[in-house]
Amino acid sequence: MNALDLAAWSFPAFLLMIALRAPIGLAMLICGLGGTYLVTGSPNMVLARLKGDTYTTFANYDLTVVPFFLLMGQFASHSGMSAALFRAAAAFLGHRKGGVAMAAVGACGGFGAICGSSLATAATMGRVALPELRRYGYEGGFASAALAAGGTLGILIPPSVILVIYATLTQQNIAELFVAAVVPGIIAALGYMAVIAIYVRVVPHSAGARAALPWGDRMRALGDVWPVLLVFLLVVGGIYRGWFTPTDGAAIGALATGVIAAITGRLGWAGLRACLLAMAKQTAMIFFIILGAAFYRGFLALAQVPQELTELVAQYAFAPMTVLLIVLVFYLVMGCLMDSLSMILLTIPIFWPVISGLDFGLSPDHLAIWFGILVLITVEVGLITPPVGLNLFVIHKIDGATPMGRTFRAVLPFVASDVVRVAVLVAFPAITLFAIP
Repeated sequence: MNALDLAAWSFPAFLLMIALRAPIGLAMLICGLGGTYLVTGSPNMVLARLKGDTYTTFANYDLTVVPFFLLMGQFASHSGMSAALFRAAAAFLGHRKGGVAMAAVGACGGFGAICGSSLATAATMGRVALPELRRYGYEGGFASAALAAGGTLGILIPPSVILVIYATLTQQNIAELFVAAVVPGIIAALGYMAVIAIYVRVVPHSAGARAALPWGDRMRALGDVWPVLLVFLLVVGGIYRGWFTPTDGAAIGALATGVIAAITGRLGWAGLRACLLAMAKQTAMIFFIILGAAFYRGFLALAQVPQELTELVAQYAFAPMTVLLIVLVFYLVMGCLMDSLSMILLTIPIFWPVISGLDFGLSPDHLAIWFGILVLITVEVGLITPPVGLNLFVIHKIDGATPMGRTFRAVLPFVASDVVRVAVLVAFPAITLFAIP
């Protein structure tokens, strides 16, 4: 069996290990080191890579941004910012038909601006908003689906951990990727709200009503979200304006969020310890996945998979848009089986050389940014696509009372909204790139 055949068989072996509930990082590590041994026929390369790749992977200074963004999300969650965001959104939207669910989506977008993780956004806002949705008569499947869909905004609205990883892999400007994600993120939130508005009219019993609040109460609720706006402008605005590097911005954002949480009295020593422990656990998990992906990518490179794929595309002279659609469909399908970070780490070094060699009428930097946002959105769709959408299971664990079948049916309109959004962004790259010099 040649190296290319080994690489082809390694992927189903990888999926089998995931199906057997092996950690994704461990599955990639085993495939990478095992494949390298089989190709070279000697343990020397494996041992050398264990030493060299481990150091070079974690010596990357840009990865320092990951624990800081995770810590910022932990501080934001403990400080009550998530609840304040939901109260403010509900104050202005709650009295409309489907308004409480729309408020939950809006609050997810706001929390994503200071969190950077889809699963964390879904879990945090699920605990905050699900009791209110139940209180006002929202059907369980519809409520769970709306929160799961809203949670995907956590990795699209900057700052985003996934975008940081993508920028590292493709050597792109993190600030420009953050800016490029803003408009698609707003379109995503508006699309979900439009789905909610249509759903509650087609299925009237799926949502109850809430009385409108006086304008004084609305303005007071709006005033409570100033910390979120402050942190977002400080981090994303500071990075884009060049006041500090992405790593510095993440550190400043974490510090600012922690100070706000302490000043408001919601973060004592016990809360600080809980935040640091949660950040450490999440960072360890992410870094182990990064390490496993580095070894697996090394094996695929040794088997010359990227080169063979590039030659295949050139040989059959596929149209650039055809290749792009094939890649996006692949991400859509695999998003139902794998988490977004693992897919980005594993596939971008394979697919990006192919995409970068095609003519889409864009500059290399613009192409990288446009492709990154498209990949991010498509991966995001996988988080809510049955039967293995991770956000659906996060919300189901919080809810516990709603059968998964109802949530699966209710989430399909949100998936359709995402597919339409991807199609629009593919057809009109300027929507993503208009603010990029």
